[in-house]
Amino acid sequence: MTASAAVSAILFAILLGAMIPGPSFVLVARNAIGLSRADGLATALGMGLGGIVFGGVALAGLYTVLLAVEWLYIALKVAGGLYLLYIASRIWRGAAQPMSMPADGTPHARSASKCFWLGLTTQLSNPKTAIWYGSIFAALLPQHPPLWCYFVLPPLVFGIEFGWYTIVALCFSSRRPRELYLRAKKWIDRIAATMIAALGLRLILAAGRSGI
Repeated sequence: MTASAAVSAILFAILLGAMIPGPSFVLVARNAIGLSRADGLATALGMGLGGIVFGGVALAGLYTVLLAVEWLYIALKVAGGLYLLYIASRIWRGAAQPMSMPADGTPHARSASKCFWLGLTTQLSNPKTAIWYGSIFAALLPQHPPLWCYFVLPPLVFGIEFGWYTIVALCFSSRRPRELYLRAKKWIDRIAATMIAALGLRLILAAGRSGI
């Protein structure tokens, strides 16, 4: 497989991985519906930069390191799981709180910077995403890739991640989804919190399993 074909295969695999619903998808959709389009886009930007980090680390040989240092992989799982539980608890506690509305009928926006950092840390806290990146790069990238791969792959990975979550934010920030959210905020937030908590618990419970 040529280097260009390998890069195309890697980007396609990353797109498929991003499209699988997980904590990142839930968070972007919730912020876009419950806060504002700008907050959803800021969250998507954080996801995109998280993809650059994972892509850069994968290029540096993350998968090989985790194969050699199993305790590091276990620690990543536990830390990621605990962080997802923390995010879930915050969403659950705020589920019953009514959302204040300005005169134009749209929810108040949260600080875009807060949503950005929440998106970035949520993306980086998911060790399965790290393993997904590492395994894809290890399986598809040539053992000695040409120099251009190191400069081209990170921005393309960002384009895939940010592009997909931008679509999610735009779709879920339109008027009708927001109105539906406001009518069922308590239950939607609690369902989202339960999904994120379940993913966090799954990571922690799987931390004791050997192998990657």
